[in-house]
Amino acid sequence: MLFVHPVLQLLSMIVALYALFWGIQRFRLLHLHTKTFFNWKRHVYAGSASLILWIAGVFGGVSMVYLYWDSFLMTGAHGRTALVMLPLLLFGLISGIYMHHVKKKRTYLPILHGLNNLVVIILALFQIRTGWWVLTVYVLGG
Repeated sequence: MLFVHPVLQLLSMIVALYALFWGIQRFRLLHLHTKTFFNWKRHVYAGSASLILWIAGVFGGVSMVYLYWDSFLMTGAHGRTALVMLPLLLFGLISGIYMHHVKKKRTYLPILHGLNNLVVIILALFQIRTGWWVLTVYVLGG
């Protein structure tokens, strides 16, 4: 059961990188004035799926730690980073849903949304490293 969390989180990372690809296309189109194709729906669906999976992963990870080891945040940097990520994940999801449903010309919200989600991806890459440590120390006992 302890392998469900890392597998879903890695899947979410792949989907997030796909959403990032489309976000970069949007940035190129709007700010670098490069002629490129931007698939709005794929960006929205991939980004939403990834952020929802990561949010579920925070709660799933905390729950697993409590269920298996009767503790909170015993995973050190991995658990603390997840708690730092949670408000960023929520902002990314809420701002993305808002921009999807209330379409109008914007300047700052798309930039904040993109930078926020880029930070989330960087933190998630760090989570892979710390998660590997958790897996080897606590799960595999190595």
